[in-house]
Amino acid sequence: MRILHTSDWHLGRSFHRVDLLEAQAVFLDHLVATVRDHGVDVVLVAGDVYDRAVPPLAAVDLFDRALHSLAAAGVATVMISGNHDSARRLGVGAGLIERAGIHLRTDPAGCGTPVLLDDVAFYGLPYLEPALVRDELAAPKGGHEAVLGAAMDRVRADLAHRPAGTRSVVLAHAFVAGGEPSDSERDITVGGVAAVPAGVFHGVDYVALGHLHGSQTITERVRYSGSPLAYSFSETNHRKSMWLVDLADDGAVTAERVDCPVPRPLARIRGHLDALLDDPALTRHEQAWVEATLTDAVRPTDAMARIGARFPHTLSLVFDPEHTDGDPHASYAQRLSGRSDQQIAEDFVAHVRGGSGPDDGERAVLQGAFDAVRVDDGVREVTR
Repeated sequence: MRILHTSDWHLGRSFHRVDLLEAQAVFLDHLVATVRDHGVDVVLVAGDVYDRAVPPLAAVDLFDRALHSLAAAGVATVMISGNHDSARRLGVGAGLIERAGIHLRTDPAGCGTPVLLDDVAFYGLPYLEPALVRDELAAPKGGHEAVLGAAMDRVRADLAHRPAGTRSVVLAHAFVAGGEPSDSERDITVGGVAAVPAGVFHGVDYVALGHLHGSQTITERVRYSGSPLAYSFSETNHRKSMWLVDLADDGAVTAERVDCPVPRPLARIRGHLDALLDDPALTRHEQAWVEATLTDAVRPTDAMARIGARFPHTLSLVFDPEHTDGDPHASYAQRLSGRSDQQIAEDFVAHVRGGSGPDDGERAVLQGAFDAVRVDDGVREVTR
């Protein structure tokens, strides 16, 4: 069976105020062409179909067009909801859509009920917010590893009753240990822990992951397809692609990457403004979307207009003056760079106490508050 593994479409998302809907439409046309050109049997979409719970109408129209195109191509499609999607909205009409060969899996209760295509069982594990699904999945404790483990227990229990030789594929939307994140994924940390070990998925032939935006191989059977388009400058060095996976009769897996269309290359350039304007080595970036970081000690006058004269598609201008280590004038953003919300809160407590940070009990209270905010956001999204 030939499978096309993709994820993280994020329909409706922009890139530094640049509307990407046209580029997303080009990608979806490319996906359908790939299905036809490579004889794909099943398309997998591992979550984050939309960029937000209530997507703009233009994004909904594009999704509708994609569904019709996939159905017209005669290819079976299995997709799950991600942490950016509203599971209930995405799953509306799933029973009717299934008649066209489009299988939407958005309900955690259905983790152990596969889509059966020939002798392959496809299990859809939508994004599982631990505090919202722990009881439903009877997980022994909270946290991503526990709820994913409980969901996979249901998968393995169902597989155990299938005929011998049944092949199995799992779609999941999660942060699996060993994966490399980027700046454009929404944090799913709960209790200070987000990553789950790849071993939680043992016992199945292939795991199609979504959430991280870079194409990655965790193991030969566990892979991220990554997003089809770049959604932050941290993805400048990504090669955007989909996985074309061949699942042999004995469950063996081979995979190759199929590149996605690139609307415009990305470039990060850094240095003094005058040097950036004069450097001949930067000519190759003149038509790219550019993030320019200026290191001038004094902010140059009309910096954006001047950098834009050479790099007309500059979308982000960052000022990072060259200072010595420990310089008290380092920017607020620099001081917070790479620190979690929990660490920032603990630093604030230490600041107002004259250097005395929180004890273990206070740290637990802070972490509980951050988790409660995340859970409350999830509840409000589900009940909208």
